[in-house]
Amino acid sequence: MKREIVVNSSLVETRVAVLEDGVLVELLIDDSKNKSVAGSIYKGRVLKILPGMQAAFVDLGLAKDAFLYVRDIFEDLEEYERLLNIGEDGDPNEPAPEEEEPRPSFARGRRPQASIEELLKEGQEVLAQVAREPLGTKGARITSHITLPGRYLVYMPTEQHVGVSRKIENEGERARLKQIVEEINPQREGVIVRTAGIGKGKAEIGTDLEFLRSLWKKIKTKAETLTAPALVQRDLDLIFRIFRDLFTKEVVRLVVDSPVEYERCLEYAESLHPDLKSLLFLYTEDEPIFRSFGIEREIEKALRHKVWLRSGGYIVLEETEALVSIDINTGKYVGKHDFEETILKTNLEAAREIARQVRLRDLGGIIIIDFIDMARQENRDRVLQELKDALKADRSPTNVSLLSDLGLVEMTRKRVRQGLNKALSASCPACGGLGYIRSTPSIAHQVLREAEWRLFRKRIPRVRIRAHPDLIGWIQAEDGEMIESVQQSYGGEIVLVPEESLAPGKYQVLEG
Repeated sequence: MKREIVVNSSLVETRVAVLEDGVLVELLIDDSKNKSVAGSIYKGRVLKILPGMQAAFVDLGLAKDAFLYVRDIFEDLEEYERLLNIGEDGDPNEPAPEEEEPRPSFARGRRPQASIEELLKEGQEVLAQVAREPLGTKGARITSHITLPGRYLVYMPTEQHVGVSRKIENEGERARLKQIVEEINPQREGVIVRTAGIGKGKAEIGTDLEFLRSLWKKIKTKAETLTAPALVQRDLDLIFRIFRDLFTKEVVRLVVDSPVEYERCLEYAESLHPDLKSLLFLYTEDEPIFRSFGIEREIEKALRHKVWLRSGGYIVLEETEALVSIDINTGKYVGKHDFEETILKTNLEAAREIARQVRLRDLGGIIIIDFIDMARQENRDRVLQELKDALKADRSPTNVSLLSDLGLVEMTRKRVRQGLNKALSASCPACGGLGYIRSTPSIAHQVLREAEWRLFRKRIPRVRIRAHPDLIGWIQAEDGEMIESVQQSYGGEIVLVPEESLAPGKYQVLEG
C-alpha cells in the first residue's frame, strides 16, 4: 500500500490529508480559532450529581459542561489522592490513535459496586481528560483513566495492565515486545505497545516510557497549582501528531505547502524519524496543494449522501442523532452472468468503499449497513470478511457484528470528534436538514387555508399574503379561481404581495 500525507497549512487552519494508493481515506482539520480539545487534560469542578444516570456534570471552563459517567471514574480514592495530591477525581482519555488491546474491566483497586454519590460530591475538583469532543448539543465526554500516547507506547498511569496492539499480529513479535515492557516496567504500570514499536529494542521503548512518566509527573505538579476550571495539558498540535501517529515506514512521502511548517517537519523528523527525513517535500507549485492532488474534489464528494461505486452501483449514507444508516444499491450495474454474482460484486465493492467513507467522514457511534440480500451463506461470509479487512487500516476502534439473514450488519466505531459533515456543513435554512422541502402546491394550499380561516372564523375584511415571487406567481396562475371563490363566499379580500426577501417556501399571512 502506497501511503502519502499532504499538509495544507495557512493562518486560517491546518488540514492534513492521508491518501492510500492515491485515494483520500482520512482528513484532519485543526482550526486556528476552534482548537480540538480531544485528549487535553483539565482540572474541573463537579457541578451536579445525577444519581439516576450515575453520572455528573463537570465544569472544565468550556462552553458546555462535560459529562462524566461513573464507570469512567478512578475509584481507588486513596491511591488516586496519592497520585494527584488533589483528592477524589474523574478524568478522560483520548483513545490511542489505533485499536489497542481492551482494558481490563476494573483498574487497580476499583470497586465494582461503587455509586456516583460515593465517589464524587458537588463542588469537588477533579482532574479530567477529554475522551470525546462536544458534539451538537452535548458537552465533552470525560474519564479519569488518563492515557498518554507516546511514539511507541500508550501510558496509562491509573491502571496496571501491560498489552500489545491488536494490529501487531506476529505472535513472536508480540511476545518479544511484551517481555521488554515487563522488564522495564516491574511495577506493572499501565502500558500498551503501539504498532510503531515493531522491531524496536529495549533502549528505545524504555526511553519512551521514561518520557511519558516524566510527562505525567509534570501534569500532576501543574494540576496542584491550578484552581478549577483550568486547562492542565493541551494535546499536541496537528503537525506533531502526524509524526507521532501517522509518519511510519508505510509513508512514501509527506508533502507540505508552507515553508515554515516544512522546517518544523524537518525538525520533528530529525528527532523522531531521522531515517524517514528524505521523504519530506516542500510543495512550491502555483495551484493550491489540495486542488493539485484532487483532494478538494473528494472533500466535496464526502459531503454528499450518495457515493457512486466504480461498477455503477452506489451507497447512500444518512446520519441521524442516534446512528448512521448505509444502504447499498446496484444502480446502473446489471452484471454479466447471474443475479447472485451481480449482488456479490456490488456488496464487495460497497464494503471496501464503506470502510473508506467511515474513515474519511469520521463517522462514529452505531452504524447500520444494509447490504443487498444474498442467498448463499458463503457469499455473506465473504462480504463480512471484506468489510473487516478493509477496516483494519482504521485508527479508531471498530466492532463489527455478524451479517444477518436480512443483509444487515451492525458495527460500532469510537466517536472522539464531530464527523466531517458536521464540521464542514450546516443545515439548509429552507429544509432544516431534511434534504427536501414541501411542494409549491402544498404550500399554496396551506396559505389559502389560513387566509380562508381568517375571513370565515375571524371575520377579517382584508388578508395580505406575503411570499416569495415564485409562490405568488404559482397561486395567481393556478389558484386564481379559488381566491375569487373564497372572496365571494366570505365577503373579504385576499391581497397577494410578492416579497423577494422571503425564502422560497416561506410566507406570512397578515390581517388588514
